[in-house]
Amino acid sequence: MHMILDYIIAALVFPALVILWVVVENTARKFALKHPELGPPRETGGCGGCCGSDSKTSCHFPE
Repeated sequence: MHMILDYIIAALVFPALVILWVVVENTARKFALKHPELGPPRETGGCGGCCGSDSKTSCHFPE
C-alpha cells in the first residue's frame, strides 16, 4: 500500500511542477513585454543555455 501511495504522489507532483514551470515562464515573458526598459528576458537554451536559438548551432565547451 505504501508503494502505491508513493506512486500516486509522484504521478501528481511531477506534472504539477512542470505546469508550474510553464506558468512561471509565461508570466516572466508577459512581464518583460510590459516592461521593456528592463531589457529582454533571459531564455535558456537546450543544453544549459549555451546553444543558439536555432537547432543548427552546437554547443562549444572550453577545453
